[in-house]
Amino acid sequence: MAERLSELERWRIAELAAQGSTTRLIAEELGRGRYAVAKHLRLMRRPPAPEPVRSPLRLSLVEREEISRGLAGGESLRAIARRLGRAPSTVSREVAGNGGRRRYRACRADKAAVRGLRRPKASKLAACPRLRAVVEEKLELRWSPQQISGWLVENFPDDPEMRVSHETIYLSLFVQSRGALRRELTRYLRSGHSARRQRGYSVMNGQGQLRGTLNIRERPADANDRAVPGHWEGDLLMGKRMHAMATLVERKTRFVMLVALPNGHSADVVADALAAKIVELPDELRRSLTWDQGKEMAAHGVDPVRWTPQRWGATLPGEESLCRVREFPRRTRRSSVLKRSSSSAPVIARCRRSPTISASPRSRCGTGSSKPISMKGVATTA
Repeated sequence: MAERLSELERWRIAELAAQGSTTRLIAEELGRGRYAVAKHLRLMRRPPAPEPVRSPLRLSLVEREEISRGLAGGESLRAIARRLGRAPSTVSREVAGNGGRRRYRACRADKAAVRGLRRPKASKLAACPRLRAVVEEKLELRWSPQQISGWLVENFPDDPEMRVSHETIYLSLFVQSRGALRRELTRYLRSGHSARRQRGYSVMNGQGQLRGTLNIRERPADANDRAVPGHWEGDLLMGKRMHAMATLVERKTRFVMLVALPNGHSADVVADALAAKIVELPDELRRSLTWDQGKEMAAHGVDPVRWTPQRWGATLPGEESLCRVREFPRRTRRSSVLKRSSSSAPVIARCRRSPTISASPRSRCGTGSSKPISMKGVATTA
């Protein structure tokens, strides 16, 4: 194997090339092969790499030099940031991530920042086999990427290498060019999708959107604190074979009414079914109704005489929905639920304590087991 060109030989090649000597003459004078000299000349004549385009939000080399001088002069980080017109947290992260106050060097920090700008980058799961093995093991146990990400933080608190966000796991599964996770692992995802659905690219022309809705922030104050009965939250539950039923939950008493929808769940059918059910209540118990933005509520503004005043929220009524998830598990048949509940007198159904977002799903529904809540005592539309 031929020896590499020494520094002296490289300097001589550059000097002879500047004088106009040919490749053959340079090779004969140095006693080197013509191809080795030609290769070095090509490297010399190659244009330099362009300077990466930096965002004005990022620190420049000049600013890093000022940071280095300020640290050498004993200035505080806040004083340096004030002089540069930067946030103190920006300077603090820059110094902490590049050796601290004693070992910070501007050129070394700038080179590291330039390396971080290069794209594409290798996926963290592809670069760390140990992390990839743990993620694959948990995916095969049908853990969600969010669960895996949180579990890694709890079980490896002192190992920063064992960190990965749930979005990185999703990208590694759906974008196979990253070469990190096997594609067959997508069957363990709870959604069951082998490709990520595109969102946010539809033309917002108003088609399919609900008209004349009120935001949930406009709901009366007495509805938010559950002080006065008569404020309801509704939702549409889907069962087997696309069978649906509507649920109405009174916020103060947790009184639940089930509305059968045997003729489908289109907007006009749902509006007629709700209107027919609501008139069974006294006027003082018909104050407001909060619903999500499902298409079954497209006719929410028709015949306001039957429900006055009408208030329809623009967000999902989350608290009562969490209780209903336990009462009606997935794939529950609507007919069986209505048949079981129709045999008992309608009484008030309560959770043991007020459900909160921070509470666990079991405690929200007032049960300590994973079994569904008994349907006895839930009002129906029989």
